[in-house]
Amino acid sequence: MTIKYKNVYIDDTYTICGNYENDGPLSKYFDKKYKKDLYFDEKSWEKAEVHLIKEANKNILNKNKLKEEDIDFLISGDLQNQIAASDYMARDFNISFIGAYEACSTVGEIIGIGSTFIEGGFAKKVLVSTSSHNMVSEKQFRNPTEYGTPKPKTATFTSTGAVSVLLSNIKSKIKVESVTFGKVIDMGITDVNHMGAIMAPGAGEVIYNHLKDTKRDISYYDLILTGDLGIYGKNILRDYMMTKYNIDLGDNYNDCGTMLYDLDNQPVLAGGSGPVCSSLVVFGYIYKEMLKGKYKKVLIVPTGALFSPTFTFQKESIPSIANAISLEAIL
Repeated sequence: MTIKYKNVYIDDTYTICGNYENDGPLSKYFDKKYKKDLYFDEKSWEKAEVHLIKEANKNILNKNKLKEEDIDFLISGDLQNQIAASDYMARDFNISFIGAYEACSTVGEIIGIGSTFIEGGFAKKVLVSTSSHNMVSEKQFRNPTEYGTPKPKTATFTSTGAVSVLLSNIKSKIKVESVTFGKVIDMGITDVNHMGAIMAPGAGEVIYNHLKDTKRDISYYDLILTGDLGIYGKNILRDYMMTKYNIDLGDNYNDCGTMLYDLDNQPVLAGGSGPVCSSLVVFGYIYKEMLKGKYKKVLIVPTGALFSPTFTFQKESIPSIANAISLEAIL
C-alpha cells in the first residue's frame, strides 16, 4: 500500500557512527563519530547502544532549540530484544512514545508512521530514531565475537550508530513525498548467513508495488537505494527484478550496505547491515547531498530479515520485509 503526502517534511537529521563506520568512505557526512572502542564509556554493549540513541535524540533537539513539549511523538526501534535500546532511551524523554520493530527495515516503518500522523493532522512534529550495535547483534543473533566463529563471505556486518530524524508539517527543503509499506515475503531460505538473499525478494516486491501504485518508471528517480542487501543480495535483486518484472534497475540503483564501508579494505564481508546502516547512509550522506542539489528524487528501500534464532533452531525459514520511502528535494 502506498500513501502519498502533501504536508510532510524533514526538518533536520542527526547521525552518530562507531569506529568502523568512521573509517568508511562516508565518514565526513556524520555529525558525531566515535573513533575508539564500542563501549562509549558504558559497562555493557547493550547500554552502549542506549547511550547512542539517547545522544542522537538529545542532540537533534538541542541543535534545533526544541524542548520535549515541542515534539508530539517519539517513534523508535532497534535490533535488541524487545527493542530495549529504544525503550530505555525513551524513559529519559517526556514525550509520547511508540516503539516499532521491522529488523533492519525499521527506519522505513517509523518514517511511514510518523509521516502518516503528520499528514493526518494528528501531529506537527515527530521525532523518529533508530540504532544498532555490532557487538549486541552478534551476541544476540549469532555468536559473541569472542568465540571467533568463522563466517562465510555472504554474511554481513552489523553497523554501529544511531540516527534521529525530525519530521514536521512546516515546509523545508526535503519532502517525504510518499511511503509504500511492504508485505512480508518468505522464499523458504534458512541460511542465517545470507541475509541478502533473504531480503532481496522483499525489496523487489515493494519497489514493483511502489512503481505500480504511483504509475512511475525507474527513471523517475535519480537514485534507488536498498538498505543492506550487500554485494550478493544486490545482484540477486537485479536478477529478481529483471526475471520477474522485466525491470532493469540500471545505473541509478545502489545498496547502502555496500556504500557505508570500504569493502576492499575493511573486514565487513558482504557489506553493512542493521537498522542504522541505511539510516546513516540516507540521513547522513544522501540527505546532505540532496540539500546541495545533487539528488532531487530518491527512493529509499530499507530492508529487513525478520530473523528469530528461536524459530531458526526449530527449522523455520526466515521472512523478510521492505518499505519504500520517496524523498524529494524542494530547492
